Amino acid sequence: MKQKVRLAQEQADRSSVYRGKNSHRRRISGRGKKAITVVAVIAAVCLVFLYVEKRSYHSYKVLNTSEQEDVVSTQYVEMDGDILRYSPDGVSVVDSSMNTVWNETYTMQNPIADVNGSRAVIADSEGTSLYICDKKGVTGTVTTSYSIIKVRIAANGMVAAILDNDENTWINFYNSDGSLVAENLTKIDDPGYPMDVAVSDNGVMMVTFQYVDGSKTTSYVAFYNYGDVGQNEDDRIVSGYTYENVVIPQVECISESQYIALRDDGFSAYQGNQIPKEVKTINVKQEIVSTFFDDQRIGLVFKNNSKDSEYTMEVYSMNGQLKFRKNFNVAYSTIKMSDGNIIMYNSSQICVMNSRGVQKYMGSVDGTIRDFFKIGWNKYLMVMDNGVSTIKFS
Repeated sequence: MKQKVRLAQEQADRSSVYRGKNSHRRRISGRGKKAITVVAVIAAVCLVFLYVEKRSYHSYKVLNTSEQEDVVSTQYVEMDGDILRYSPDGVSVVDSSMNTVWNETYTMQNPIADVNGSRAVIADSEGTSLYICDKKGVTGTVTTSYSIIKVRIAANGMVAAILDNDENTWINFYNSDGSLVAENLTKIDDPGYPMDVAVSDNGVMMVTFQYVDGSKTTSYVAFYNYGDVGQNEDDRIVSGYTYENVVIPQVECISESQYIALRDDGFSAYQGNQIPKEVKTINVKQEIVSTFFDDQRIGLVFKNNSKDSEYTMEVYSMNGQLKFRKNFNVAYSTIKMSDGNIIMYNSSQICVMNSRGVQKYMGSVDGTIRDFFKIGWNKYLMVMDNGVSTIKFS
């Protein structure tokens, strides 16, 4: 009897050990399955990404059309997923199906606009009316003392405006409700004529001036700080840079700490939250015929002597690193960045590239193109001479 009990116990112990080993094997198998699943998901995502990146389209489908639009006098700008629509008679925000979110009437002779995220400013060029708005409606209005030459808006709604009365120019700074923050008198000889202005959320304003020094055309880029840092500086200028024999027609605020100046011989990049400093300048020898940019890239286009390719495009990162160079042969009249895509078009043709220069679509359309930009994933707004359509490539 004792021997039978001992044999039974040994058998039970062996069974327990076997079950433990088998359970361990099952645990290892479970971990392995999870690892295989993760690897498979990553591989699938990579394949989808490569497919989307490399895929090209050969036709497009019209999702909806609004033929009642006054496309002759109305302008359209993408505004944080919606569309800002403005004309001499008023301004409105519509969704991608052209349904009106809100509208406001006014009277302007020659309206111009600037959009930054969900904020916009509309002004009467050579007039004195200025409207500040967001996606919910108008937040402020201004009647200026002098003619408006240019307006720019920050992502938080602060506005900078260049004003002119034929003798002097002013650069005024406004809050989103239209209240005046500051006004700066500028003269042709000191510091020059203001060519462009940009403004950031933290109260820094970037201005490019141009003046003639002897026989030299000279540009001066100044940074004004309307916060605590600039209160003890002359005219609140916290930093400035002079460039001889250079024309700088455009400046841009990319973020609170990043700015660019688009020059006739390349571009300069600046960094700094309160006192921006020049960190990189890219000079090119070829004549620049077009520029384009977004918050990550700067593009330069040059004429190409090749018979096969009329143009060459160079796209840089904001720190001046060349991302790619591409020859292309598109007879464009407009080139711009739109929601990460490089868009080119003329009156009858459209070309769309992704941010890496891969051509996604190239083709002709029926009618005359007045404007074209991206409003969503594979969704574009096409403004024609006979109406406005939302399309997608297929």
